[in-house]
Amino acid sequence: MTLREAARSVFDAAVAAGDVSPLVRRALADVRLGGSGRVRVVGAGKASGAMAAAAEAVLGDAIADGFVVVKDGYGAATRRVRMVEAGHPVPDARGEAAARELRAVAEGAGPDDLLLVLVSGGGSALTPAPVPPITLADKQAMTRLLLAAGANINQLNAIRKHCSLLKGGQLARAAAPARVHALLLSDVIGDPLDVIASGPTAPDASTFGEALAILGRFDLLERAPASIVERLRRGERGELPETPKPDDPIFRRVTNTVIGNNALVVDAAAARAGALGYAPHVLTRSLEGEAREVAGRLVTLAREIRAGRGPVGAPAGVIAGGETTVTVRGHGRGGRCQEFGLAAALALDGVDGIAALAAGTDGTDGPTDAAGALVDGGSIGRARAQGIEPRARLEDNDSNPALAASGDLVVTGPTNTNLLDLYLLLIEAPAK
Repeated sequence: MTLREAARSVFDAAVAAGDVSPLVRRALADVRLGGSGRVRVVGAGKASGAMAAAAEAVLGDAIADGFVVVKDGYGAATRRVRMVEAGHPVPDARGEAAARELRAVAEGAGPDDLLLVLVSGGGSALTPAPVPPITLADKQAMTRLLLAAGANINQLNAIRKHCSLLKGGQLARAAAPARVHALLLSDVIGDPLDVIASGPTAPDASTFGEALAILGRFDLLERAPASIVERLRRGERGELPETPKPDDPIFRRVTNTVIGNNALVVDAAAARAGALGYAPHVLTRSLEGEAREVAGRLVTLAREIRAGRGPVGAPAGVIAGGETTVTVRGHGRGGRCQEFGLAAALALDGVDGIAALAAGTDGTDGPTDAAGALVDGGSIGRARAQGIEPRARLEDNDSNPALAASGDLVVTGPTNTNLLDLYLLLIEAPAK
């Protein structure tokens, strides 16, 4: 098996570990259905369709009905749960309509009913429910501004929650007094319940004031839609009710359970790397930072390991889970994993015996059909042979076409799971 084949094998094993079907089955084994009430299902996120199919396989006819919204192409076959698709990462009108229907199902749950909520990453963008006079266009513009500024998911969701009728515990508020049991697939470092898909069934730890401060931190107060800035300012002054907090009585009948997170992915990657003969070195399960800068640091570590100066001897696999960010200054196409990959390729140019992979476990990276990239010391030469100047493309945030030219894109299609990104460097022992 070549170095590149081994790297892809490690990634495939990591994604397989995030298969939602056994995770949902195990979680539902402990859920009390109750007697006379109905089981109604709602959900949102890239993996929520697969989660709904798994729930139907377990509960069967006990499910009365349901409604789930997924990203385009991420649907699954269900009998009782209706499924629709919507836009991601920028919300669209389909998502706005889906958010209204999802809220209606929750509001229709009676006190004897169980509302089963299936949540995964992407759920926030897929269910825009703007509070008037904020419009969908305002939320779209706000999302684009924050993504381009390099805001992380915690920061983005703090603002979303304070402009929404659904997020930040407000789905639980709509369902009260029904019993709510939420199964959460975490795509957020540390698994904070209030951040995963903007926490529709969780108490919200953020405030209007904190959301306003985030806009200030990214110098967006003058560029953000006026309706959003005005709402946050009114909330900070105490003129609007806050999102539900931990002491709110609506949460007495709400259970939130994280059924899977990035640890599953990292552990599976480490096991597969070890089985292939690469000593696994788990760097972190909470990788953050600017993608190109993180790539530089990890390649430096890999080169030290190959030279015999690292924390583990070669052959080795450096493994990290998490989510980097990209501050967009150019006009190209790509995503955080592809930007990592192109930066890593530049750092590895001409270096033998090291391969670097960065890919999203959900199968998508930015607004592209690639999950990420797998690069090596020959990547830059292959790109230049196709007339591509990789460094210029990196500066224009145009990693996708550069990596397509070098043959280094990782394309999986929808994986029906979503457990953050995997970052991997495989290092061969130098020839003696």
